[in-house]
Amino acid sequence: MTEEEARGWLGERFHVSRETWKRLEGYVAILLDEMERQNLIAESTRPHIWARHIVDSAQLIPLASAAEEGPWIDLGSGAGLPGIVAAILTDRPVQMVESRRKRIDFLNAVISDLGLGRASVFGGRVETVPPTQAAIISARAYAPLPRLLESAIHLSDEKTIWVLPKGRNAQNELEVATRTWQGVFHVERSVTDADSAIIVAQTVQSRRKARG
Repeated sequence: MTEEEARGWLGERFHVSRETWKRLEGYVAILLDEMERQNLIAESTRPHIWARHIVDSAQLIPLASAAEEGPWIDLGSGAGLPGIVAAILTDRPVQMVESRRKRIDFLNAVISDLGLGRASVFGGRVETVPPTQAAIISARAYAPLPRLLESAIHLSDEKTIWVLPKGRNAQNELEVATRTWQGVFHVERSVTDADSAIIVAQTVQSRRKARG
């Protein structure tokens, strides 16, 4: 996917308003500027930021279109991918979870600069976020699937939709995870990379709990 195709996909899929384009472009500019101070995205992806990061994040939104009302929780948000993109393109409250101080400061600055009033940052480890019932949970490059589920299961209920980009290892990670976790899992192909995939899950619970 070229940068022109990426912007075209966003415009067609989300019917992006002028104000939303302004926020997306503002976010890209802030992200590239911050790259001079901290390594938020791989340097090799800088020329392809709209396809590799913005669309790669935005494609998770339609995969969770059946989610009920409630917050979107993004684990290990880092540069705000997909959390900031979700906050720009949806009306949901978005809580980004990040433990690194410089990245927490960056995310809070983006929220302030772009006027994302429904977005917030929890500064700490995922395991320490107070229990809640998220409508959607996302995580991009956060942890292998079994550890990801273990750390965040207290943020979900049976209706939570998990949207988890897993690159080329999606099927392998899913096979490992389903030894100890059960639920309705399926794998979706990424629109930005035919070799990459996204795990979508619901009614996730530990097999130990189910047996108990």
